[in-house]
Amino acid sequence: MKLKKIAGAMVTTALLSSTAIAQERTLYMGAYGGSTETLMMETILPAWEEANDAKVVYVPGNSTKTLAKLQAQSGNQELDVVFLDDGPMYRAVALGFCAPIEDAEIFNDVYDIAKMGTDNAVGVGFVATGLAYDTATFAANGWDAPTSWADLADPKYAGKLVVQPISNTYGLHALVMTARINGGSEHEIDAGFDAFTGGIADSVVTFEPSSGKLSELFQNGEVAIAPWGSGRVKSLADTGFPAEFVYPEEGAVALMIAMCPVVDSDVPDLAQSLIQYLLTPEVQTLIAETKAWGPTNMNATLSEEMAAALPFGEEKINQLVAVDWNFINPVRAEWTKRWTREVEQ
Repeated sequence: MKLKKIAGAMVTTALLSSTAIAQERTLYMGAYGGSTETLMMETILPAWEEANDAKVVYVPGNSTKTLAKLQAQSGNQELDVVFLDDGPMYRAVALGFCAPIEDAEIFNDVYDIAKMGTDNAVGVGFVATGLAYDTATFAANGWDAPTSWADLADPKYAGKLVVQPISNTYGLHALVMTARINGGSEHEIDAGFDAFTGGIADSVVTFEPSSGKLSELFQNGEVAIAPWGSGRVKSLADTGFPAEFVYPEEGAVALMIAMCPVVDSDVPDLAQSLIQYLLTPEVQTLIAETKAWGPTNMNATLSEEMAAALPFGEEKINQLVAVDWNFINPVRAEWTKRWTREVEQ
């Protein structure tokens, strides 16, 4: 009799354990690796997992890798939520990989520019593309701080200017903004190419694709000015280097880190819940403090130091401009070939 009771208890325990396991659902999240993965898995996601009786499986990868995974798994998606830079995200939306985002009260607090003109994706963080410069070198030469995208054409920066190739988003933004201030736009890109081939390229010391290498060039005194991202400049300044970021008078370009729920998810409610959670002011503040991404929720709060360094607050957000990725994505490969042939020759 005693053995039967023990056996019965073991069966009951096993059934309860199985039920608990069955209740816990899994969400697959494709997002950047490195420090982003550490922040998400150690600090941000555990509270959401506990509240939703869910487990997040983190699938690390840059935007190119994650978009390629969506394409490879078309019709049988593994991922439920993805993070992508805004350019690749617009492509993911156009290819039909992103499901509609359900309306919720939290979206009333999200800046309009972060809504990306679509119901299928939303920005989780802002990076601004503007002008980075070495204040010490500028002071030593008696140069005023740059104020405009037109400053890239100033011949006094010859040998001290770096522009990243347009395979890099910062370089692409520089080309588009140069086109805009010269009477063109992304829809009339010749104006940008003409400005680069007509003078800007002659001042460029190197077309360095790596932001890590660009940091080294600044620190070694080989470069004094470059189109670059606000987060990159903040990281460089945190090392003690005298770097400052400028919002050009024509506007800095919004480079958004965006997220979307993936089509045909088997946990669509969890995908919607996670996106809403990542937009809450508290989470947005954590992301900003750790990743230097400006909050897209207007109710997030930052320290005075962080607020000064990031695209934060209505005034700075209103200075951000968006490029037309739906036009750029189909022609980007052609532009890149032209850039290599005409600008970097």
